[in-house]
Amino acid sequence: MNEPSTDTVARWRTETPATTQRAHWNNAGAGLMPAPVVSALHRHLDLEAAIGGYEAADARATEIRATYDVLGRLIGAPANRIAIVENAAVAVSQALATIDFVPGDVVITSRADYVSNQLMLLSLARRRGIEVRRAADLPEGGIDPDSVADLARHPRARLVLVSWMPTNSGLIQDVEAVGAAAAARGLTYLVDGCQVVGQLPVDLARIGCDFLAATGRKFLRGPRGIGFLAVSERVLARGDCPLHLDLRGGDWTGPDAFEPARDARRFENWEFGYAQVLGLGAAAEYALQAEAYGGSTRAVGLAGRARVAVAQLPGARVLDRGRHHGAIVTAAFDGIESATLVTALRERGINTSSFPRGAAVIDMDDKGVTNGLRMSPHYYNTDDELDQLVSALTEILPRSGTGGSRTPPRPAPASG
Repeated sequence: MNEPSTDTVARWRTETPATTQRAHWNNAGAGLMPAPVVSALHRHLDLEAAIGGYEAADARATEIRATYDVLGRLIGAPANRIAIVENAAVAVSQALATIDFVPGDVVITSRADYVSNQLMLLSLARRRGIEVRRAADLPEGGIDPDSVADLARHPRARLVLVSWMPTNSGLIQDVEAVGAAAAARGLTYLVDGCQVVGQLPVDLARIGCDFLAATGRKFLRGPRGIGFLAVSERVLARGDCPLHLDLRGGDWTGPDAFEPARDARRFENWEFGYAQVLGLGAAAEYALQAEAYGGSTRAVGLAGRARVAVAQLPGARVLDRGRHHGAIVTAAFDGIESATLVTALRERGINTSSFPRGAAVIDMDDKGVTNGLRMSPHYYNTDDELDQLVSALTEILPRSGTGGSRTPPRPAPASG
């Protein structure tokens, strides 16, 4: 797909007023909301204030239903397979809660997975006695599908869980190949797509996953506090439902009987912030239009240019591994902590974020760093803002250092 025109980029920036005040390189944390999203939030909050919360939800019922339709169009799934939840971590939790794990069950994951997902698995290991087995990486980085296939042969393997893009890297993992390995053994497959939805095109059928978790606030540019879980037809057909249902997810049919909802609503809870739901729908609609104009091509291209420019800075080490990279650039710098850089850049009108070792213990230890700076552009950012970022880093970085953010690299342990 071709790069969007200058006029298109100008329109995106006009519809994102904050771009006149700041260079926002923190879309992997929370993207700047465009005007249609902000308008959707305000209109519904105003309506709630005017007529009441329940009454406002009833008045906007058609628009609320439309949110499921547009989310489905965004990822290639029908509306009945979309559940709206609070965030991607809740989506992952709801998916995990469909499996009745018993001691000795095996979950396969990657060495570059998201901290919250790993904490959930480790908690299951402690409380339910499951085994967490991590597939090996390819030499260039990223999960090795052949290793997944090998681990999937374990007779107690139940689930494969992979982050499409980890929070601390521009790495794009080969979720389609991993999905094929999971499908070959009939395993449930859960993909955390929170850093991908809104950044890259998504086709649920091509991935072959049973669950896709996503959030609204990142590259999708929606409000905070809202996300969604997409489920496969197989999940619905076999009656999978989370352990803790409420009255939205099921019907109490008798004193000791219940029926889960027939569609993905079984993964939802009754209470919603409906302003956020409508904002999420507006964000998904905006993302579809942006992709039609080459939004993902622009975001990834700008990140690639940033990766090259940052690598040339004194004491810089770009941390991104893998065959394919997205719109996240990560780096460590000699002699200065990344949190210090975030503060100094913010004082200069540039938003970035930092991450500690605890965000991705295995991946960070493999890279021999204790913290890193994350720079994540989107399609509304510009090359002038890239120049501004590089110039500011050049000004801030020490001329020499002794590797204050690094530890000696550790060899990757064997998989499993």
